[in-house]
Amino acid sequence: MESQTFNLSGPVHITEIDWNNTVHQTSILSSLVKGVYILELDRQNNREGLQALAPPWWKFFNFQVQKVLQDDSDLSIYGAVYEFKSPLKAYSKLHPPRYILALRGTLLKLGTLYQDIILDVEIACFQNKLQDCPRVIKALQVVKELVDDAGAENVWLAGHSLGSAIALTVGRKTVKMGFHLETHLFNPPFTSLRIALDLITKNKILKHGARIMASALKVGLSVSLKGHHRTDDNHFGVLSSWTPYLYVNPRDPICSEYIPYFRHRKTMKYIGASRIGKCATQISLGGIITSCALGYSTETYHLIPTAYLVINKNENTDAHALAQWWTQSTDWESMFCKFS
Repeated sequence: MESQTFNLSGPVHITEIDWNNTVHQTSILSSLVKGVYILELDRQNNREGLQALAPPWWKFFNFQVQKVLQDDSDLSIYGAVYEFKSPLKAYSKLHPPRYILALRGTLLKLGTLYQDIILDVEIACFQNKLQDCPRVIKALQVVKELVDDAGAENVWLAGHSLGSAIALTVGRKTVKMGFHLETHLFNPPFTSLRIALDLITKNKILKHGARIMASALKVGLSVSLKGHHRTDDNHFGVLSSWTPYLYVNPRDPICSEYIPYFRHRKTMKYIGASRIGKCATQISLGGIITSCALGYSTETYHLIPTAYLVINKNENTDAHALAQWWTQSTDWESMFCKFS
């Protein structure tokens, strides 16, 4: 029964797990995140024991749920800590992490709709507030406990959509604490005023021109505001030593801006404006607006210096669906993007 349920819903192309295979890693991690979605649906529908639909999403990979993360207000499950459970001989051979903290995205059900939408609005309109939300605070505390128990090299982060935004924020915070967690983010939100460009024009030359102008504008505004508002320490350089994996689809407006965000650096370098491009990479127009409103500058969670970018170019997939990342595909492009 467990095998049949898994085969109907998960990566059927994996028959023997190889943790050194990056495609297998992607399939496993996206499946564990899916397990969090199903955990919450099981809770809402009072499915327990043999009726629960979530366990096949992690048992096949020799994981078990060690802890669930729930909202204090409605007890909705938004995250789970998975612990790898397998004989020590297999553990030493496969080299999986001991713990994986997986975080789900928005779930449009009555039991989760309100809290999830509130966080989505914060991401879209108040990018800097996410770091203070209860889910981030609780996830960070859990991560600290796991690192104390097993070491940072044995703790991974994974998330989808809203869950990716939370995982990215937690990952940034842990870097500042002095340890780096391997982090896999599926369809991570990138909020940008420039997303409107795709709705206005498809002309690549106009888009490049607009991005160059926007970069110059951001740097100019940032310089002019420094004399009037308190500026927090710049941690962008510190973050460059951490390289999360970002899984994006160019047809998904939620995360597609990460592609031009990283590629734009090369454009600025090509036209002899690498210094402006480097500075603009650290600045968000939304962040500038927030700084003006608050009277001091704060960090924008989605701006990161370095990443492994995995782009799914398959046009036959649901662009924002988590399922695209556990499905075997040959239409993926990988890019290593380094801040320099």
